[in-house]
Amino acid sequence: MKKYAVYRSDTGQYCYRYADSLQQIQGTGFEGLIREEQLPVVFDDKGGYFSFDPNDRRFVEVIESDEAFPLPLDRMFKHNDPSFKLGWISPDGDTYSCGYTKHSKCAESIARTFYSTAKLPELTLLRKGWIEVIDSWDGVQRDHRRYVHAEQGWITRKQADRLFNLGLYEKPEVQELINSCESRW
Repeated sequence: MKKYAVYRSDTGQYCYRYADSLQQIQGTGFEGLIREEQLPVVFDDKGGYFSFDPNDRRFVEVIESDEAFPLPLDRMFKHNDPSFKLGWISPDGDTYSCGYTKHSKCAESIARTFYSTAKLPELTLLRKGWIEVIDSWDGVQRDHRRYVHAEQGWITRKQADRLFNLGLYEKPEVQELINSCESRW
């Protein structure tokens, strides 16, 4: 069993591989580099590691798992969170929150949960009628702007209702989607 340190974020939880013994360092590429007095450590997703701090305000718990993805979808990405800003909206109007740069990881987790044979998670979601709420900030503009992307050019009534509840109803792309879809509802 592998150990993972679980941390919280504004949009859900994430985990990093955790080691509190030299035996758990085996297979990480850090054998011989990390000494026993440095333990416990956490391996980040960027090819590095850092000292584990149990007092880190974001730290939740240490878990054990043999799963490739130790946290389930609704722990990694908040489901129907009232403070949803960015992420994915299902055809049934359910939301999964993610950060500015985590749409692909969120799509991968959603696809793994609902469409287990999907090879291209983001494309699968878009083709299954999911819509993506992204931040269109390009690094130059002063303000961030949320943008709604529907690959198929249509949305469901439940998605339109959710967009209304999220305050995105007046966006030009949402109005265009609603105008082109209302007759289908």
